[in-house]
Amino acid sequence: MIKQLSSGKVREIYEIDEDKLLLVVSDRISAFDYILPASIPNKGKILNQISEFWFDYVKDIIPNHIISTNLANFPEEFQKTEFEGRSALVKKLKMLPIECIVRGYITGSGWKSYQENGTVCGIKLPEGLQESQKLPEAIFTPSTKAEIGDHDENISFEKCTEIIGLELAEKLRTKSLEIYNRCAEYAASKGVIIADTKFEFGLDENGNLVLADEVLTPDSSRFWPASDYKIGQSQKSFDKQYLRDWIKSSGYQPENKEKIPQEVIATTAQKYKEAYQLITGKNFEE
Repeated sequence: MIKQLSSGKVREIYEIDEDKLLLVVSDRISAFDYILPASIPNKGKILNQISEFWFDYVKDIIPNHIISTNLANFPEEFQKTEFEGRSALVKKLKMLPIECIVRGYITGSGWKSYQENGTVCGIKLPEGLQESQKLPEAIFTPSTKAEIGDHDENISFEKCTEIIGLELAEKLRTKSLEIYNRCAEYAASKGVIIADTKFEFGLDENGNLVLADEVLTPDSSRFWPASDYKIGQSQKSFDKQYLRDWIKSSGYQPENKEKIPQEVIATTAQKYKEAYQLITGKNFEE
């Protein structure tokens, strides 16, 4: 009997057997820790397929949890068109309780913190940085994982070592920075700046570190068009930042679950599609 383990902000997780899970990526969208009353057409497929692209791109840096994204290899009840393109059969891992955030540019909560005290997550940065400026080198700023509806909590590297141990924490930092730096360089060649991102890792049955969940998607990252990039201001983006900005400027209250205008949904969908096409070099096929 296949059991549904969880239904998160975006993903449904099913237990296939003691070694395997099936991840299904929905078209739901969340912002400010609320699941919004709107679906973004094809968002789940785009997230799933961008992740698949990146997992393959960094597989020589670190193994990943993907077994197959081919419908024919799924259990029979999941061999349906509704699961095609938006699902992945993956290895079951012991997931680590750390969000591995890498920041290559100073923006968002990092910019706010820097303005207050010149640091980001306890890391002292050079004086005189401007909003959206590229950092001298990317930094690793972990956070704890929150339950749905709660905020992730930024923590210091020292706190990270208290939670999972020094050896594992150093491995997370090294691998996160290595993945980010390689992928950011690739994305730049396609006209996309990856300002920051988050990774998740787990341990396999032999205690090996494995990259899991999603990788460098518009939900887990800030993607900026290089052609519009200007230091000293907030940036246009290919990710859900557009929706977040609309919520802030319109006065929309996510907790009230009011209807979101169709043109906002359509624009958000187009930004996801643009991100996919620029990064993979392929047109998105619905």
